[in-house]
Amino acid sequence: MTTPVLNGQLIGQAQIATGALLERILARTGTTFHQWVAINVATLSGGAVERAGLIARMTDGLRIEAGAAEAAASGVVELGLAELDGERLVLTEAGRARHAEISADTAELTGRLYGGIEADDLAVAGRVLAEVTARAQAELRR
Repeated sequence: MTTPVLNGQLIGQAQIATGALLERILARTGTTFHQWVAINVATLSGGAVERAGLIARMTDGLRIEAGAAEAAASGVVELGLAELDGERLVLTEAGRARHAEISADTAELTGRLYGGIEADDLAVAGRVLAEVTARAQAELRR
């Protein structure tokens, strides 16, 4: 088999395939992708995040409209996964449990997908993808 050269098509195919696997995990929990991002950002922020900061992070990072990010934030509150404390979105026990469940499932999946690939190969791929991402973001800012 010929080793493929990294290009946008290959990156897109990997993103679509892995995204479909994540969607399966999320569907089992009744969580949308955008809700998962909101829960994850809150978790990475210590369990609470300023709503405006969350919206900004989602619109910039996911390249989505503010309304979609707002809907995700409202959705996690409606599902009882977070509560509003003033302008902060604070995860509830159910939100922390949902995050733990999805994280465990994705960690297991990640092990299957990346298992057996040499650490050096993963490091090179990571560096290349990080550089391509940085260059693409610079182009978007122009």
